[in-house]
Amino acid sequence: MIVPIKQIISKAKQKKYAVGAFNTSNLEITLAIVRAAAKMRSPVIVQTSESAIKYSNLETLFGMITNIANTVGKKVPIAIHLDHGKNMSVVKDCINIGYNSVHMDASEKDYATNVRMSRQAAQLGHRKKIWVQAELGSILGKEGMVKLETGEINMKDLMTDPYQAQDFVEKTKVDTLAVSVGTIHGSFKGVERVDHRLLKKIASLVNIPLVLHGGSGLNTGTFKKSIKNGISVINIDTNLRLAFKKALKNSIKESEDLIDPRKILNPSTEAMQKEVEKMIKIFGSQNKA
Repeated sequence: MIVPIKQIISKAKQKKYAVGAFNTSNLEITLAIVRAAAKMRSPVIVQTSESAIKYSNLETLFGMITNIANTVGKKVPIAIHLDHGKNMSVVKDCINIGYNSVHMDASEKDYATNVRMSRQAAQLGHRKKIWVQAELGSILGKEGMVKLETGEINMKDLMTDPYQAQDFVEKTKVDTLAVSVGTIHGSFKGVERVDHRLLKKIASLVNIPLVLHGGSGLNTGTFKKSIKNGISVINIDTNLRLAFKKALKNSIKESEDLIDPRKILNPSTEAMQKEVEKMIKIFGSQNKA
């Protein structure tokens, strides 16, 4: 069922496990996430990006997630979160409709602007008892990878400064902080790196829960060490997309005569559910509902 995200993340931080924050944009992905949480008796965060909201529209997406969470997932704690809200208007819309948490991502702005926008979002969210996540440092995606590989940018220059993070949290009053410690959005071979010394330092100076973005593709050991060193929430998106695509290709290849969308998509839903279940086990949130 839908509960305040504080209830989910505070317990994870206290008990030293992580909660998975899984991205959705449609019915099948949402069912996979919530069914996995229910089966594993695990808390879970279902999150949407700005592009997912544009794809489905906010009211439809929010209504669908809420309904599934309160029916299929009625026995486990579930929160709805906005992932990478770069536009204040979208952040405001999600706060007003009833999201449990929003991510004000002004990390690409200069430090002063990031502080100002994150503080404003925190003030808006807290009026409705909604948590606000901010981001400090840069977490690359596909375009950033090109610049990294060609030497145009240095990964170390993008990572979160621990002392700046301490100042940032004090000034903004945000509830969770997404940090850049070496992970990359997407799933890329040969780029798995988490600076655990940096992560531990940030955790020692910042007293709010830390969020690891770009979790897809990391191995079990890296996940577990990251949790031990201070991570309370781990974002997963690409892993589910890859599972969906692989199962869909197999479905179409093996049963070319199928025309019922439900039969075509069901194997993809099951594949994504298994992936979520696997992540829940690794993160340590199984039986923590």
